[in-house]
Amino acid sequence: MSRPTEATAGVADARGRGPERTADPLISAVTAATGATVAATIPLSFPPGGGPTAFDLAVDQRVDPRLDARPWIAEVLSLATDTGVVLAILCGGVAWFAWQRRWWETATMVLVPEAAVAINAWALKPFWSRPLYDYFAYPSGHTVHLVAVVTTLVLLLRSARARTVIVALTVAAWCGAGIGMIALDYHLTTDIVGGAAAAIALAIALYWVAVYIGRALGARSG
Repeated sequence: MSRPTEATAGVADARGRGPERTADPLISAVTAATGATVAATIPLSFPPGGGPTAFDLAVDQRVDPRLDARPWIAEVLSLATDTGVVLAILCGGVAWFAWQRRWWETATMVLVPEAAVAINAWALKPFWSRPLYDYFAYPSGHTVHLVAVVTTLVLLLRSARARTVIVALTVAAWCGAGIGMIALDYHLTTDIVGGAAAAIALAIALYWVAVYIGRALGARSG
């Protein structure tokens, strides 16, 4: 997803104030638009009061009978979205870029996912106001955190092979975590799907804000 760009090479990157490479603008724009569309469309299927959709009920009927008797399996599966695990992935990405002295990437790796989580918690959840127990469930905050961290990492990495492996592992972990959260009644399926879609859109949008700021700081320093 990354490619070199002449406009951002040189002085800006050498001083750590701008990206040496950026994600492909067209691919990232299409991906972000698709994620935003999915996240905004799913709530149209919610029944009055924000209860489960027919899709949610169908998934529940397949998941619950298999895991209700073995809740420990659901707990293990849901670990991929545990805050500690997600923060460990985040810190790993930060350490990788810091070790390479890629300071713009280091800062972006920290700020973009956490900003996405904040926007989701303070804007998206209240806007859609889908109640579950004593909290707003849509989009799933744990899902947003995991997917935003991985999306940011994928946008920043240079190696296509590394990006492919990380995406494949994340999809597998997300599917397992989704099953676990559904079995534990933490979220409905549409919360989890919408969370992933919202996270992708938010992370990409915030990434390009960071690119703009990095370029501006680099040009000013030059």
